[in-house]
Order: sequence, then structure tokens, then C-alpha cells
Amino acid sequence: MSHKKFITLAIESSCDDTAIAVMDGEYNVLSAALSSQIDSHSKYGGVVPELASRMHQEAIMPLLKDVLAKANITDPKNEINLIAVTSGPGLMGSLLVGVMTAKALAQGWEIPLIGVNHLEGHIFANVAANKDLTPPFVSMVVSGGHTEIIHVRGFGDYELLGSTRDDAAGEAYDKIAKILGLGYPGGPIIDKLAKTGNPDAYPLPVPLSNTDLVEFSFSGLKTAAVTLLQKAERNGISIYPEDFCASFQKAVIASLTGKVQLALKNTGVKKLTLSGGVAANSGLRSALGELSAKRGIELFLPPVSMCTDNAVMIAAAGYNAYGRGAISDLSLSPNPSWEIW
Repeated sequence: MSHKKFITLAIESSCDDTAIAVMDGEYNVLSAALSSQIDSHSKYGGVVPELASRMHQEAIMPLLKDVLAKANITDPKNEINLIAVTSGPGLMGSLLVGVMTAKALAQGWEIPLIGVNHLEGHIFANVAANKDLTPPFVSMVVSGGHTEIIHVRGFGDYELLGSTRDDAAGEAYDKIAKILGLGYPGGPIIDKLAKTGNPDAYPLPVPLSNTDLVEFSFSGLKTAAVTLLQKAERNGISIYPEDFCASFQKAVIASLTGKVQLALKNTGVKKLTLSGGVAANSGLRSALGELSAKRGIELFLPPVSMCTDNAVMIAAAGYNAYGRGAISDLSLSPNPSWEIW
């Protein structure tokens, strides 16, 4: 698409963040806002789906008004060219709120509509933040719901190289943080404590480190961590949270970097992107920085604000897909288990 003004309104509501953005083209964010539900879910130690969808319903219209006002859009019907909405994967109730809102706006304003895959959105967080990123590249998406390595052969042409057999990495972080009584979400808390801890204090296994398969498993690591904590408690031994967090994080990062190295070797690709909530982890960012410097790999990292769910990445992905000829109609339905490969 040649760049005359092309305005995309994007809605993201796949889990517990309601996010809306207005974007010109693929890189120019005119306004973006997010309503987080973390405080409401933290007392339950995780996302409660019914509560999440109800809170999306309450947040979405005030957020939309706010974003349009900040982007100086006074006549959406004539100023907006495309509505992009996350339509999977995610929580069904949460996705429904975003999709139904997007369909109503598309119908009322007579504007084209496109359903965006949430994972493709995460891949595009890097595209929106790095104008010189072009395929092919290897993309690692690591979050509370996903741990996947994807070969981006071209935009819209994705090959899954490997994923987790069980827990996602972010989910393992949350569960360990909960057991340690650290709060929710666990990833940022563990990352912070790990900075001052001894990563060699507690011997924890690196999952699937002895296989040549590009795949992950975090349930065994989680079990080993819980067993170690329970044994210490039974024997009256004090556990130092900083050391334990550093040791746990070391094992997770070793697993992620080991498998991404394998994926880069198998594909021969020299570019790597990282995205998803766990992409904000300082230990992982620094380990991948070292790996890319050592291996001569070009590393692209999104700003921390674009690691977690956001609507800017959905706008960028929607704009790109529309440019490739993709389009949805008003029969668009959420698909909680939608795959892109």
C-alpha cells in the first residue's frame, strides 16, 4: 500500500487487557490506550474469565471515546479506513466483547473489518517498532498463554517450529510466584528479585535440554521447583526468595535460549524477534542479546510497553493483512484456539 493516510482502528480484548489504538499505516501511532484488569484478578492469583469479559464490557466504550478524541477523529465514518480486531486465540468471553464491538462499528460506519490472530499481532509488535524488520525471521512468542517459535517466511506465511507440550513459560512464572506468595502476575516480580539473587543457589533442571527437538515443557521444572520448596519446608530450611527466583529464571532462560538457538540453526535464518509478556523479562532480553552478538544474529526487541497485549500490534498486523488482500465480513466469530500456521 502506498502511503497516503490510511487509518486503522484496532481493538484487543483476548484476555484481561482492553486495548484500543488508532494508527496511520504500519508505524505511526496516533493514539493508544489500555485498561488493565490486573488489580481485580490478582486477588484470585490468575485471570477469572467471567470477570474479565464483564470488565471488558464496562471499559471498551469509554476507552474508544478517549482514543478517538486523542487521535482528533471527529468523523470516524469518513476518517477511519479499517477496523482490526483480535478474534483468537484467547478467552471466548473476552474475545466476544472485542469482536462484537468491532462488528457493530464496522456495520454502523460502513468500514472494512478484519479479524487478526493474536499471535500474528505479537509478531507485528516488532514490525511496528522496527521499520527495517523484514522476513524471513524467527519469532519467539513467550507469554502467560504462549511459548512458540515461529518461522516467519513472509508476512502471512508462518511455520510453527516448536511450542510447549504443557505450561507456557509465563504460566510457570505465575505458578511459582503464587507458591512463594509473591503476588500476580509473577513474571515481573520474579525477574526483579532474580537480579539480586544467586542463580546457582538451587539446582533446577533445564527442561528438554538433552533433545534436538524445538519444543518446550515447563511442568517438570515447576514440579522440581515445588518439590524443592516442600522439602526445604519439611526440613525447616529457609529459602531465600532472591536466590530461588534467580535459579528458577536461569532454568527458564536456558530452555528458551537453547531452543531458539536450535531453531536458528535449523532454518539458517539470521534474524530473531522476541515478543509476548515474557519478552519484557530483563534476564531473557540480556541473554538473547549475548546470544545474538556471539552468533552474528540480528535481534529485534519490542519496547517493554509493546510486549504485553496491546492494540498497536493488532493495528499493524491488520493493516498488513489488509494490504495482502485479507478481509473479514460481519459473520466474523471469535476462535479461541485459532492457529496461524
